[in-house]
Amino acid sequence: MSIAPGFSAIAVGDELAQITLSFTRADLVAYAYASGDMNPIHRDEETAKAVGLPDVIAHGMLTMGRAIQVVTDWVGDPTRVVDYSVRMTRPVVVPDTEEGVLVTFTGKVAAVNDDHTVRVDLTATFDGQTVLGQARATVRFSE
Repeated sequence: MSIAPGFSAIAVGDELAQITLSFTRADLVAYAYASGDMNPIHRDEETAKAVGLPDVIAHGMLTMGRAIQVVTDWVGDPTRVVDYSVRMTRPVVVPDTEEGVLVTFTGKVAAVNDDHTVRVDLTATFDGQTVLGQARATVRFSE
């Protein structure tokens, strides 16, 4: 984890520390119960394939939730995130293996604003492809 410098030291183009997280079928089941999203495409291979998917896929909101960790690790306080949005553009396909799959998350400062907010553009990559589009978080700094 690398904590953000003070507001005055942040510049457009600054890169946040990359993180890589695994997604397993067990993670998907746990998320399904925690979120209430019991759609079988997230836990049943036969159902996922029947609707044209290559295999079980991760919940989009799980991917979104893990992506923001790049920002919360950087700022050290998740309450500083004042806005966050993404578009789900590709699924994260999770095979039935113990190790699951790895998704890499990165962030880059895209704007430093006069109101002491910073916009960070996020990227989530799985299997060589971006899986979130227009992923952006706005963070407020106190200084």
